[in-house]
Amino acid sequence: MSNQININEIFYSLQGEALYTGLPTVFVRLTGCPLRCSYCDTEYAFTGKNILTIDDILTTIKKYNTKYVCVTGGEPLAQKNCLVLLDSLIANNYKVSLETSGSIDISKVNDKVSIVMDIKTPSSNEEKQNKYNNIDKLKAKDQVKFVIGSKDDFNWSVEIINKYKIKTDIFFSPVFNQIEYQELANWILKAQINVRMQLQLHKIIWGDKPGH
Repeated sequence: MSNQININEIFYSLQGEALYTGLPTVFVRLTGCPLRCSYCDTEYAFTGKNILTIDDILTTIKKYNTKYVCVTGGEPLAQKNCLVLLDSLIANNYKVSLETSGSIDISKVNDKVSIVMDIKTPSSNEEKQNKYNNIDKLKAKDQVKFVIGSKDDFNWSVEIINKYKIKTDIFFSPVFNQIEYQELANWILKAQINVRMQLQLHKIIWGDKPGH
């Protein structure tokens, strides 16, 4: 059916990442992902069957007093009806962000959606899945994230930024409980690069728990 999507969970929390950090947000997590990143914190979303219609999803979202919705996964674009969901959310006047690995073409994503593209670093073991031509499709309101698990990841990320002349907002996020915050901060300052260091607010508040 063209209006059905396999949903892992829908929950209300504070946005912990990117430009909308700190804002009360409804998260719509889609089931399934073709990647298996070494530092993945949502493996529970890889499998399961909870088929909902887009009307069902909108009904749940409307219970919460916020205009911010984050569509995430897994990899949400792995389900083709994700695009229909995004269009429906925009039509209902929500401010929508989409968290994607960038391993799937983003050209058909609604122009009003703010894309947060996670370019996979070498320590993820999924670097080969990056579709770098997606970078040229990003718009000014979109964002790029690099998850940093080592100094090699950091150096590699700086090279990618320079090579592809990334002009959107760029976030460097340390792998939770693997890289010290101060260490990453010092690397950024020493390299004098114009990126924003990102801490996962939800994990600082609630720890590494599903549904936050």
